[in-house]
Amino acid sequence: MTDITDQDVLATSGAVALAGGPSFTPTGAQSARVLTMRRIFVTALNLATLGLLGWGVAGVLGAGGWSATDIVIFAAFLFGAPWTVMGMWNAVIGVALLHLSRNPLKAVAPHLTEVDETAPIHMRTAVCMTLRNEDPARALARLAAIRASLDATGWGGAYDIFALSDTSDPEIAVEEERLFAEMRAQLGGARATYRRRKKNTGYKAGNIREFLRNQGAEYDFFLPLDSDSLMSGDAILTMTRVMQAHPRLGLLQSLVVGAPSGSAFARIFQFGMRHGMRSFTMGAAWWHGDCGPYWGHNALVRVRPFRRHCRLPVLPGKPPLGGHILSHDQLEAVLLRRAGYEVRVIPVESESFEDNPPTLLDFTRRDLRWCQGNMQYWRLLSAPGLKPMSRFQVFSAIMMYLGAPAWMAMIAACLGKIWSDDLGGLDAGFAIVMFFTMVMVSLVPKLMGMLDVALTPGGVARYGGAGRFALGGVVETLFSMLLAPVVAFRVSLFLVGLLFGRAVHWNGQNRDVYALSLGDAVRGLWMQTAFGALILGVAGAYAPAAALWTLPVSGALILSIPFALITASPAAGRALTSLRLFATPEELAPTPELLALEPAKPRDETDGAREIAA
Repeated sequence: MTDITDQDVLATSGAVALAGGPSFTPTGAQSARVLTMRRIFVTALNLATLGLLGWGVAGVLGAGGWSATDIVIFAAFLFGAPWTVMGMWNAVIGVALLHLSRNPLKAVAPHLTEVDETAPIHMRTAVCMTLRNEDPARALARLAAIRASLDATGWGGAYDIFALSDTSDPEIAVEEERLFAEMRAQLGGARATYRRRKKNTGYKAGNIREFLRNQGAEYDFFLPLDSDSLMSGDAILTMTRVMQAHPRLGLLQSLVVGAPSGSAFARIFQFGMRHGMRSFTMGAAWWHGDCGPYWGHNALVRVRPFRRHCRLPVLPGKPPLGGHILSHDQLEAVLLRRAGYEVRVIPVESESFEDNPPTLLDFTRRDLRWCQGNMQYWRLLSAPGLKPMSRFQVFSAIMMYLGAPAWMAMIAACLGKIWSDDLGGLDAGFAIVMFFTMVMVSLVPKLMGMLDVALTPGGVARYGGAGRFALGGVVETLFSMLLAPVVAFRVSLFLVGLLFGRAVHWNGQNRDVYALSLGDAVRGLWMQTAFGALILGVAGAYAPAAALWTLPVSGALILSIPFALITASPAAGRALTSLRLFATPEELAPTPELLALEPAKPRDETDGAREIAA
């Protein structure tokens, strides 16, 4: 089997016969007409909500006549608000399905409801973990746990293990090879392979592409894993059986949850993600349907169509916006769907885990890497043959990051309005109502996640009881309100720098708890602090009554350095762990795979200069 060329990727894939006929999705499991009606319904909901909010904002701004700053504020609102509104409706729809529908899984993911859990595994899968300059002991321990879990099912012989290294650090490379050889028996013996590329051509997508080109023909499926990924054998078998039963299902993405962590930052962040993901994903999957997401790991992918149709083009021009594409996953998903194969997400939790960044600076660094990759999507928006839903997903992946500078532009314009004493005729009462309305819209996904847990029998107990869950929900909401402006400001700065060629690079990520130094925090966050002080200073000097209303943004930015230091503190992490605060269900009732991982080796809490994206 040969790979297609870059030109082939951007050409139409040709007519593909759909297994279920034109009125069904390719697997034949769901009505295409029903999905279309759902998409029309969700579009109408979002447009109506945006219309009402826009009317309210226009009423506030236009009360005394429209100025240049009013126009900028309103345009920025229209640019940034759709993605907040869409998140709200996804969560509301998800909770309604979970607690008002008799069979929500059948309505959202019918291919999951007819799986024979006793069916033999008759197709071969390559379990592929990609590595790049990260702790090899940590990564290979996860591969060994996956191998042991697969073997315990009795079907381990259908799965081969591959460690696909792009490590460029010679010392880490030597350690990778040594540890793999030492652990090879645990990883499957002859069914375990280590391969290292000398050049990181094409980044992670290029790493996987090279493997599929050389060895992919031997397998029906491949399971991409990051170095922090962990999955149970039972979860992998369920996904395999679903894929076996539906030949036109090209990719099945598991719902990935955060593994237990000793980092205060990671604990609080993933506590909110954990209780909010199910309702959000259920709602999104209800209308995304056969055009589901791919997050690049912890997903089962059909090898043959992926090899044939999902090679990414090398973009014209120089990096960061030209060259090889950094964020490969969503583009591969839409190309697979274009080829006539469904892409689906499992909208409920399974034993599928990842680690979250241990500090605020690591979190923003990862976010900037995703942002840079998504900005390369512009040239692929017009690729022929994409499904309308797929094209929208590519567009929304771009806008997800462009919303940040829109909000920052709105804040800057508001400062200009205050500084120029352009507040005459402003209806203060109506403005306050609109302010709280927008805050509530942004908080709905969190509230829906908490409501879902509260309505699920035994749900609150899985988080340590009502007291811990309620306290965790309140503190995590405050945490998110402090985090959001800091991240939005950093993304805005990065996007400006991207226009002038400044970039981040794919490399090893920090996974373990460590103490962030004051110097690193200041270097990484001084601009956020200064901008927050500017907002509060201008408001206090020119409109003291408005200064209070700037605090959700200005206060978060001013507090960014202590916020980063406290949430990175190993002592804070140990205290939260001891008190079982912000614990996810898997921490309180760990799976065998989590228990199999050896405790992380102690490390110097001052260790390590951390690479901070410029």
